[in-house]
Amino acid sequence: MRRAARLGSGAAAVVPRSRSWGLTSRPGFINNYKKAQSNNGQQASFHSRPKLDSAAEATVIGGPSPLPEVELPDIPETPTKNKRVTIGEILERRRRAGRLVAPTAAGCDSGVFKGDSSGKPMAKDMSHHLSYEASIREPCKLKQAARHLKTPGIISLGGGLPCPEYFPINSISLSVPDYLHNPTLSPPEVHPAFQDITIGKYDTHPSAPVQKEYDLSISLNYAQAHGSAQLIRFVTEHTELVSNPPYADWKTCLTVGSTGALEQTLRMLCDSSRNDSILTEEFSFATALETAHPLGIPTFGVPIDEQGLIPSELDHILSTWSPSERGNKRKPHVLYTVPSGQNPTGATQGPERRKQIYDICSKHDLVIIEDEPYYYLQLPPTITPTPTPAPSNTTDFLDSLLPTLLSMDTDGRVIRMDSFSKVLVPGSRLGWLTASDQLVERFLRHAEVANQGPSGFSQVILHKLLDETWGHEGYLKWLMVLQREYTERRNTLLKACEEYLPKEVVSWGVVRAGMFQWLHLDHTLHPDSRTKSILEIEEDIFESCIDKGVLIARGSWFRAQQEVAPTGLFFRATFAAATPGNMTEAIRRLGGAVRESFRL
Repeated sequence: MRRAARLGSGAAAVVPRSRSWGLTSRPGFINNYKKAQSNNGQQASFHSRPKLDSAAEATVIGGPSPLPEVELPDIPETPTKNKRVTIGEILERRRRAGRLVAPTAAGCDSGVFKGDSSGKPMAKDMSHHLSYEASIREPCKLKQAARHLKTPGIISLGGGLPCPEYFPINSISLSVPDYLHNPTLSPPEVHPAFQDITIGKYDTHPSAPVQKEYDLSISLNYAQAHGSAQLIRFVTEHTELVSNPPYADWKTCLTVGSTGALEQTLRMLCDSSRNDSILTEEFSFATALETAHPLGIPTFGVPIDEQGLIPSELDHILSTWSPSERGNKRKPHVLYTVPSGQNPTGATQGPERRKQIYDICSKHDLVIIEDEPYYYLQLPPTITPTPTPAPSNTTDFLDSLLPTLLSMDTDGRVIRMDSFSKVLVPGSRLGWLTASDQLVERFLRHAEVANQGPSGFSQVILHKLLDETWGHEGYLKWLMVLQREYTERRNTLLKACEEYLPKEVVSWGVVRAGMFQWLHLDHTLHPDSRTKSILEIEEDIFESCIDKGVLIARGSWFRAQQEVAPTGLFFRATFAAATPGNMTEAIRRLGGAVRESFRL
């Protein structure tokens, strides 16, 4: 049997197996959003304070008070069909909730921004996956004290939050393309309609000409580690649009980009003292490998093909794992994977491939770190003779996207990392993480004493752009623009490869996502293959490329197991930044270096 707790709105919700001690938003803030999910049709105000009994108050605030329990029938393990959430439903939910009020250092539970989760199972208990470090973390006392700021009339002498009067920035102005109202899906440099937007210091004050939900007085002060409620609402709704996880107690929180989030996640899940290791693609994101190594967490590579990680190889490695043959490392319980436009190979897992990987991880009880910075840069499978038509509207765009691992996750074993770096601006150092309530809560306990959450500048600027200016419709149109732009860039690079690379020794495929092209050089045809190692041949070609004026990434940099001799010769090229002309010239220079090395 499962337990249920009564929420302030009168609805029943299943209680997770492990208690979450995280901060949540103030009672009125939560209760109005819960009311908005019902069909009462009444306009809600975030300023009002509902009447709650003490148990409901404890549920909302997230304190340790015991919850009243009632017996519920067992919920089937198979959830109801994962219904697509629409932008219209989200806008209606917001209309009923009213204006969001989340002042300085406001706590926030992302669950209040979700739609109805009835019929969905709760996540499985993943506490046995936690590291010792993660298991003993306590909530930050000063952050928890901020919950009392909701008390009407309270005068705070507690937290050291500076007075915004002393912030020497009164406003920030931006000029951005208007993708919400202008139907032209053209890149920013040639977009016909730009609009000027301004963020003021006191835009949320009742005396403001138009009262907003977020301003500089809030964003530039100290905040909770989970990020601002204003931006969490947007990414939570966006996650519903794209993935709509099929279990009930999933949550989101903001991150300082996916690299920082990965380091925190590895520390949350892995212990070198218990001989932990992680699995990943045999060629993997170099920075991810360099993140794990200093933590004493070795990485083991799973063979790949044109769709990335091979499920049967993953299952074989796990089923036959022998610590004595793997440096005394116990059977891995974490998989790190980049399913779309994998870095460095550009491989993209198809729908069936993703389902197979998820099922194997469920079978062997692995936590999946789904790192998806390139997810929205999905590209047509061919460039000739007839390219696949691009989506013409945002509904078709969402329908065209590959299913995420998160959308298949009925167990709560997927930790998905999204980032604005590849689709907006990398300098924002801002992304978000989606996982079960239990795992997000542990993640935040670390963030509270590490980075304390993303920059307030980044949060308020992206909120102004994404939520207040573009909205979900405008943001999806922007992603459609990027998809078309990167398709053209990829095609330019592929045409240059066809023209300038010696196909008798170099081979490549058509990447389906991302910004990288993986090139395979047949080292067995190299005239020095009997006297030089693959690494030596690779270095010779790399140095020749530098001499000729082109920088390309060496494939060996991305090997998951650096201690194992490579069996193939690869290079990675990117079509992300160079102009079409420079890209073509770079491939011509690369072709010259390869011809010289192979003496063609």
